[in-house]
Amino acid sequence: MKVWHFSEMAYHPGWDQLGHSLRNSIPSRVADPKIVADLLNRYLDEWALCDELGINIMVNEHHASATCLDAVCTVPLAILARETKKVRLLCLGMPIANRYDAVRVAEEYSMIDVISRGRVEMGFVKGSPLEIAPANSSPVDLMERFWEAHDLILKAMTTQDGPFNWEGKFFHYRQVNVWPRPYQAPHPPVWITCGSQGTATVVAEKGYVIGVLNTGYTRTPGIFNAYRKRAAELGRAAAPDRFAYMALIGVGATKEEGYRRAHQIADYSRTTPRANGWDFDPPGYNPLPLSTKIMASAAAKGPGVSVFPVERRDGTRVDVTKATVDEFIDAGLVFAGTPDMVYDQMKEFYDHVGGFGHLLMMGQGGYISHAETVANLKLFSKEVLPRLSDLG
Repeated sequence: MKVWHFSEMAYHPGWDQLGHSLRNSIPSRVADPKIVADLLNRYLDEWALCDELGINIMVNEHHASATCLDAVCTVPLAILARETKKVRLLCLGMPIANRYDAVRVAEEYSMIDVISRGRVEMGFVKGSPLEIAPANSSPVDLMERFWEAHDLILKAMTTQDGPFNWEGKFFHYRQVNVWPRPYQAPHPPVWITCGSQGTATVVAEKGYVIGVLNTGYTRTPGIFNAYRKRAAELGRAAAPDRFAYMALIGVGATKEEGYRRAHQIADYSRTTPRANGWDFDPPGYNPLPLSTKIMASAAAKGPGVSVFPVERRDGTRVDVTKATVDEFIDAGLVFAGTPDMVYDQMKEFYDHVGGFGHLLMMGQGGYISHAETVANLKLFSKEVLPRLSDLG
């Protein structure tokens, strides 16, 4: 099993000032550039440490958000391509339907792949509904635009005999000619995030890696099995390396220490729903039945309360904004405690979902300090990582 350390690079010093919403409508005066500089360099140092620990690196991006300072995922990816020498570099991901220049995406990924000498993995994502307003994009045709961008990016990366013309519905180029071409042939591996069985079926047809985030104990098996079923229908076996699962992980010398770290990291999940209700459901982004459910839930619970279906093993709902570490563990979103406890929780979850080859480890989040993050990563690398060779 491969492990990837993930951080959203949050600006937690501003959380208390921003009230019920941490996204989109928040004033940038809250973010002190000097504090931002310290935080960004701190997060980059933690990722660079992973090169010594044998933990791969995952970055992402969000916009106009105090939960994620990384508005351009290829910037830290480029820095880490130079600062590291061994680990793989994953962006999960690039919201390509919200980028108006798809060829530029191909150029960015290709150049970083060359700098890293072939260590890049490309994540293409639809992007959350919270990204619609900052991108000024249309939620109605987002997926159609996504797949056209996907096709154009891969063609741009793999065409080596000079310029080609592209006249699509959303993108128009007289001459596409990416220099340099990527280091990996035909192009870096592709990942796509997946939150439903329907999306898993589509991605299975292309054979890409699916990454699932916050799907937990009850939803993940159905998503993985939908991928496996479609792959089998196409005559392919879906190997474990086609599946990636994200979990928040706190490891300590004692149960209490591991739980304390996990409790702080879990503020990533607790703050995710802190946004204005209308940003969660722009018209056309979700199917009508889901939109109806979201609006009804938001009206009943008020602003800032989670509308996401996070469930314990018995199917009962968890209020993600207030959940304890034990509740998060029961929901399959967190692995925490001593190294033995963390491994046992992972092994049980691994068996429950039918296996996966990639663990997306959120080893930093919320208010956890740099020293605590480094200790968390080092202990995981020493005591848990070697045992994962038995999985995946």
